[in-house]
Amino acid sequence: MSLVAEAFVSQIAATEPWPENATLYQQLKGEQILLSDNASSLAVQAFLQMCNLPVKVVYRANAEYMSPSGKVPFIHVGNQVVSELGPIVQFVKAKGHSLSDGLDEVQKAEMKAYMELVNNMLLTAELYLQWCDEATVGEITHARYGSPYPWPLNHILAYQKQWEVKRKMKAIGWGNKTLDQVLEDVDQCCQALSQRLGTQPYFFNKQPTELDALVFGHLYTILTTQLTNDELSEKVKNYSNLLAFCRRIEQHYFEDRGKGRLS
Repeated sequence: MSLVAEAFVSQIAATEPWPENATLYQQLKGEQILLSDNASSLAVQAFLQMCNLPVKVVYRANAEYMSPSGKVPFIHVGNQVVSELGPIVQFVKAKGHSLSDGLDEVQKAEMKAYMELVNNMLLTAELYLQWCDEATVGEITHARYGSPYPWPLNHILAYQKQWEVKRKMKAIGWGNKTLDQVLEDVDQCCQALSQRLGTQPYFFNKQPTELDALVFGHLYTILTTQLTNDELSEKVKNYSNLLAFCRRIEQHYFEDRGKGRLS
């Protein structure tokens, strides 16, 4: 988001308090949404829970096309529509709610670096698995992505999305990677996160930040999503402190607040 756009959003958002009827939009949960979008949506839900801001999750088959950025999730707050975690964090901050205000500048820079790591490694690995691994594409992705739509539109939309993702993978140097190489990247990312977390409850000790919300969204979704095999989730399961971290956030921010278990 540019500085001008950020200032404009901040100015508008700060004028009104957080409403009780705020909504978050994502694709249909049971039969349509894919791993990467589910992870991104859960990260935003966790962030809003950590900020004590109520939001109702609404499931729409065309959520991706409703979003101003073409990505999910997006939130509808008052007369504002904001998509993706980064801009949502800024929007919420403009309303006076921040999880990272207590960090110093060095810690904030470190937090942003780890968030970039998650987006560059975990999110990209999820997209690769969904759209570049032939077994996953054939058994899961095409059927789920196109499920709300009639033939032949279901196939057209799925192939169009696959082409877009493969083009992106080539642009960032992932086009010729093997699945084993991608899984190794995931393992290295998890190792870095595990080392940073250590024995702390959250990445910056006792209070969660947007980094915790982002990591939780991706790791929890990887752990609870059924794929063609368990290779991806096994990478996460190698790190006991990351498993405990996911369970801690699920219990504290979802179960204890009457949201029930997420899985």
